[in-house]
Amino acid sequence: MTEAELSKYQRWAILAGAATLLSLAMGMRQSFGLFQPSILRDTAITTADFSLATALQNVIWGISQPFIGAIADRFGTRHVMITGVLIYAAGLVLMMFATTPLVFTLGAGLCVGLALSCTASSMTMTVASRSVSAAKRSVTMGAVSAAGSLGLVIASPLAQTLISTAGWQVALIGFLGLAAVMLPAALFAGQSDKIERAPADELQQSLGEVVQSALGHSGYIVLALSFFVCGLQLVFITTHLPNYLAICGLDASLGATALAIVGLFNVFGSYAFGWLGGRYPKQILLGGIYIARSLALATYFYFPATPTTTMVFAAVLGSLWLGVVPLVNGLVAQLFGLRFMATLTGIAFLSHQAGSFLGAWGGGMIFSHLGNYDRAWQFAVVIGMIAGCFQMLMNVKPPVRRDAVSAAMPSAA
Repeated sequence: MTEAELSKYQRWAILAGAATLLSLAMGMRQSFGLFQPSILRDTAITTADFSLATALQNVIWGISQPFIGAIADRFGTRHVMITGVLIYAAGLVLMMFATTPLVFTLGAGLCVGLALSCTASSMTMTVASRSVSAAKRSVTMGAVSAAGSLGLVIASPLAQTLISTAGWQVALIGFLGLAAVMLPAALFAGQSDKIERAPADELQQSLGEVVQSALGHSGYIVLALSFFVCGLQLVFITTHLPNYLAICGLDASLGATALAIVGLFNVFGSYAFGWLGGRYPKQILLGGIYIARSLALATYFYFPATPTTTMVFAAVLGSLWLGVVPLVNGLVAQLFGLRFMATLTGIAFLSHQAGSFLGAWGGGMIFSHLGNYDRAWQFAVVIGMIAGCFQMLMNVKPPVRRDAVSAAMPSAA
C-alpha cells in the first residue's frame, strides 16, 4: 500500500508505536543513574565501573547505529525493532543479576547500547517519516520526538519508588515490564515496512553509492559535523551541571530538578521545531538552535549561578534540546529521500555520539587540570556559534542521482 492508502487507524497505530518505543527506550536509559547508589552499596561495582559502562553504552550506540540503520533499510525496521526490544530486556536481566563489573558492563553497556540503536530516535524517525506525506513529515517527527521525553516521566518515578520500597532488583523487574510494553509497540511501528516508497525515494543506486554520494556532499558533511557539536554541548551539560552546581554551593537536588525541567520543556520544543520545520528552511532553524544554545550557555556560566537562573537556563535549554532531531532527519530526507534514511541518519548520529564522548570526557579533564569549567563552557560556546553559522549556510541542494542522469540522457538512435 502507499502512504495515501493508510487508514487513519493504521497511521495512528504506526505513529503511536514509534512514540511509545522511543519514549520507553529513552526513559529507562535516562533513569539508570538512580540505580547507582544502591548498586554500589550491594555489589563489587564501583563508581568508575558504573561510569565506564555508561560511556561504553554511548560509544556502542554511536558506532552500531549506521550498521543497524543499513540492516533496517535492507530488511525492514520491524525485525530490527523487535530484536532491539529483546536485547534491551536481556541487558536489564544482566544488570539485575550483576555482581561484577564485567556482567554489569555487558548489560548496561553492550546490550543497552545495541538496543538503543534499534529502538531510539534514528529508527523511530525513519518509521514516522514513511507514514505521512512529505508536507506533514517534519511536524510528525517533531511530535514523535516530543513523546520521547515523556518516558522519563514514567520511568524515573517508577524506578525511584521501587528502589526505595523494594530494592533496585525489583525496580529492574519493573523496567522489564516497560520493555514488555515496547514489544507490541515495535510490532505496530513495524507496519510501516508495508508502505510502498514514493518513486522519488526508490533510488537506482546501491547503499554504497548513496553513502559515497552523501560523504561527498558538502551539506551533509556540515550537517554531521554540526551534529557533533550538538552532542558535545548536551552531554557536557547533563554530565557536569550537577557538579558545577555543587561547586557553586547550591543544593544537590537542584541538578535533578533542572534536568527534569529540561525534559518537560523539550516536549514543547521538539514539537514546535518539527512544526516550524515544515514551514521554514530547516537549516536556518537548526543553525538557530545551535546559536541560541551557545548564547544560553554563555549567559548562564558568565554570571553566578542561583536557583532562579538555573531553572530559567534549564527551561531555555529544554526548549532547544531535541528540536534538532526532526530537523536533522528532515534534512537527510530532503537531500537523499527515504530509501536509505536510517543508514544516513545513523552515520550523522555517530558524529553526534563522538561529540557526546568529548563533552563528557573533555569537560572532566579540563576540570581536573584547571579546577573549574571556565575553558570547557567557553569552548562549547565558541564551537556552537561556529557550527550554527555553518549550519545556516549549508548546501541543501540534493545531489544529482545516477538514475536521474540516465533518464535525462537521450537514447541512442
